[in-house]
Amino acid sequence: MPPSSPSPSASSPLTDALVHALVGLVATGVILAHTAWLGGNLATLATDSGSWAPYTPTDALTHPDRLWPRTPTVGLVIGCWIIPGLLALAGLLAAGWWWRDHRPGRPRPVRRLASARQVAPLLPRATTARARQLRPGLARRPAAEQIGIQLGHLAPTSRPVFASWEDVQVAIMAPRSGKTTSLAIPAVLAAPGPVMLTSNKAGGDAFTVTHTARARKGRVWTLDPQQVAHAAREMWWDILAEATTAEGAARLAGHFVAATISDSDRDFWSSAAQNTLTSLFLAAARTRRPVTAVLGWLAAPADRTPIDALRDIGEDHRADQLEGTVAGAAETRDGIYETARQFVACLLDPSVAAWVTPQPDLPQFQPEEFARSRDTLFLLSKDGGGGAGGVIAAAADAVMRAAVRTAERAGGRLDPPMICVLDEAANICKIADLPDLYSHLGSRGVLPLTILQSYRQGQRVWGEVGMDALWSAATIKIIGAGVDDPDFADKLSRFVGEHEVPTTSRSWGEQGRSTSISTRTERILPPDQIRALPKGQALLLATGLPVALITLTPWYRRPDAEQLAAESAAQTQGITHRATHPTPTRDAFRKAA
Repeated sequence: MPPSSPSPSASSPLTDALVHALVGLVATGVILAHTAWLGGNLATLATDSGSWAPYTPTDALTHPDRLWPRTPTVGLVIGCWIIPGLLALAGLLAAGWWWRDHRPGRPRPVRRLASARQVAPLLPRATTARARQLRPGLARRPAAEQIGIQLGHLAPTSRPVFASWEDVQVAIMAPRSGKTTSLAIPAVLAAPGPVMLTSNKAGGDAFTVTHTARARKGRVWTLDPQQVAHAAREMWWDILAEATTAEGAARLAGHFVAATISDSDRDFWSSAAQNTLTSLFLAAARTRRPVTAVLGWLAAPADRTPIDALRDIGEDHRADQLEGTVAGAAETRDGIYETARQFVACLLDPSVAAWVTPQPDLPQFQPEEFARSRDTLFLLSKDGGGGAGGVIAAAADAVMRAAVRTAERAGGRLDPPMICVLDEAANICKIADLPDLYSHLGSRGVLPLTILQSYRQGQRVWGEVGMDALWSAATIKIIGAGVDDPDFADKLSRFVGEHEVPTTSRSWGEQGRSTSISTRTERILPPDQIRALPKGQALLLATGLPVALITLTPWYRRPDAEQLAAESAAQTQGITHRATHPTPTRDAFRKAA
């Protein structure tokens, strides 16, 4: 027996559409007629050409001149036809928009990410109130750059979103996705106090864009040992200033080790070499010798000067340990000392060592004074194990630790706060315990912004546990375009969460149409959508708040972009000139003499 076909009287999609269209036309006509009657009466009263007409909406729409014979034609046309027509058009557009997302059988669109009300603590009103608590000296109506670091605008609105003066940040964005133009440069330009920026490039980058603007706020210091920007050596910094204690010497040795090998590559030789470097740095610092003395001791292991120096300052145990290394098996001793020489190989270059050894005719950079200023420090180095990454990491670490000490002496917080933009942190600024520093820097008014190219890049530097600690300690996390790690994208997708999506299904039979509605759980933002996040947009993960979507604001959209572009071009020109017309150094003049 063949299957029964639907009854002719049963409804069909075409019938439903015709019914809905008929109801829509009737409703539109009723609304037009009533709007025409109201508009005609208002036009009559406005022109003082008659009294209120009786309730006849159909005549008002079709023959307005009969109801209001003395009202000017222009007034009737506007009140009875133009205004109702515009209102009807707006209603049709709104109905079409609603129908697109709510028509039967179509799932509801994916719920937007966090709304403005959900991220209210990041909006100007709440951020201003928080800034007044953290910085009591602020004006009653402070400027935007005084209340926090603007991160962008909440999508799809244009409301600005700020990080407060106690937020520590981590940003993960792929190369050429706008991390420097949209994060690093705006943070440097808006900083109310001292700024430290690490970078591995200069031309057309943060260095050239911000150099002149920051010079208007304070002094600009540039530590450029590898001539990334071909900057003239107009300063020197005592790299051993923090090595006068065993802890400081160990930290300095750790910076050189981390700049050369990854955490996973550590072995007996690297650990022994780090211990040896710690003892040598401590001996040099406590006896007021330059860091180049350490190079001489490494070249001559039999030299007893560092051993005697350690005994003179009461470090007998370290002296015994160093003496045991020197007196041990020749193969072991030579292996340890050769590994240590590789860690500090960049200091063998006199042009590099000159930046971190005393120069009587140049001003000395003092981290404590810098923390109390509105100056800027650019730390520039090239990528790779042979670069000066150890020097850059040591300088950045010294500045942040000096800022913490200054804050403690000033009552607990720096005011104005210090902004530390660690761009290319995983390449040239490998501070081993940066995840631990993140847990308390924000409370001291020292605000780091660590910019990475991927989550795995951070894992290579700090290990899986260390990167997880850095991620957890950051109160603001920004994820931009170019997330190609499927595991990390899935992790982010879980952070965003899930929601229930209703699904409507219909069937037709002998009894007519039947409708059923069911729900299914879906990711609000699947991993594939996170991977396809366009340039200029980013996910914002703030502690205690839902995940939000923000639109980044690059520096070239600022009101003063033309001036900044001109200043950047001038700086780039200067770099090109210095690269092609190098100026002899003072050391070269001394040698010639």
